[in-house]
Amino acid sequence: MASDTEHNRFSLKYVNLAHPRLGAKPVFATDEFFAPAERMLAPAPAVFIPGKFDDHGKWMDGWESRRKRVEGYDYCIVRLGKPGIVRGVDIDTSHFKGNHPPAASIDGCYCDDDLPGDDAEWTIILDSVGLEQDSHHLHDIVDDGVYSHVRLNIYPDGGVARLRIYGVPQCNWDERDPADPVDLAALENGGRAIACSDQAFGSSMMSLGLPGRGVDMGDGWETRRRRVPGNEWVILELGHAGTIRAVELDTAHYKGNYPDRASIQAGYLRGGTEESLVTQSMFWRTLLPEQKLAMDAVCRFESELEDLGPVTHVRVNIIPDGGLSRVRLYGLIER
Repeated sequence: MASDTEHNRFSLKYVNLAHPRLGAKPVFATDEFFAPAERMLAPAPAVFIPGKFDDHGKWMDGWESRRKRVEGYDYCIVRLGKPGIVRGVDIDTSHFKGNHPPAASIDGCYCDDDLPGDDAEWTIILDSVGLEQDSHHLHDIVDDGVYSHVRLNIYPDGGVARLRIYGVPQCNWDERDPADPVDLAALENGGRAIACSDQAFGSSMMSLGLPGRGVDMGDGWETRRRRVPGNEWVILELGHAGTIRAVELDTAHYKGNYPDRASIQAGYLRGGTEESLVTQSMFWRTLLPEQKLAMDAVCRFESELEDLGPVTHVRVNIIPDGGLSRVRLYGLIER
C-alpha cells in the first residue's frame, strides 16, 4: 500500500476535481449491486466495518459491481465538480481483497450535459494498468485537455474504494463581468493552495477554497502547536489575477485552536516556479496588516485592506499557529 507521503503527492499540489463538495457525482454505472458508486467519491478515507452486512452481502465502503458472468466489463461515469486539466489520479482499492478489479483504465470527455450522449468523444487519459488489492494506485497524467467527465473502466468487475481525480480547475473568464466581485480564491473559480508551512491532524490546505463553511475541524487547514518563534503560513494562487476588495478568514469550529492574529501579503507573479514562491512570498507587499481573529467566526476585513491593484497570489500568515476553515478573497478580475 502507498505510504502517506506517496498518497499525498497529488493532493498537496492539485485539486480533487471529483470532490462531491464541488458538485462531483456519478451519473452512470453499469452495475452497483454490492455498493453504490457515490461512495467511491466520499472525501474521507475508506473504512472497513467487520460484521456489517446489508441485503446484498458484505457492506463495503466504495463502488462494487457483481461478479460478471458475460463478456465485457463494468464502468462508471463521473461528472467532475469543475471541468479541469487532469494531472494525476488515485484508484484506491483499500479493504477490497479478492474482490478488487485486476485492471482499470480512465477516459475523459467534455460535455455540457449531466450524462454524455452516445456521440461523446472520449479520450484515453490513463491506459489500462494493473491493480493490487487493498492499495492506492497513483498515476501521473500527461494530457492538457480540459475534461468535465471521466469514465473509470474496471476489468472485468469488482470494487474500488475511492477515486480521486487531481488537477487544475478551468474557468471561462471571458464570460464573467469584470464589474462583478468574485471569490478569487475559491476552488470552483480555479483558486488553489500551493504551499504551506505545516498541516497536521488530517487537515488539508486545499479545504480553504471549498464551497460553504467547514462541517467540522477536519474540514479546514490546521497546523500543529508551534513551539519555536515565528508563525505559520499558506500560499494561495488566485483563479485569475484581480484586485482584492474584501477578505474573509473563517475559523468555523476552531475554538481553543484558532489563530490569535493574521496578516496577508500579496504579489503579482510573472515568472518563477511553484517551488520558488515560498522565498518570493517573504517580500510581497502587505495587503492586510496584522489583525485579531475570533474563534468559530467569519472575520471580514474591507477598510483594513491596502489598495495594491491586481495580484495573482497571496500569503496568509497566521500568528502563531492554529486552524482556518476557509479563506475568501473577494475582488474584481483584471482584464
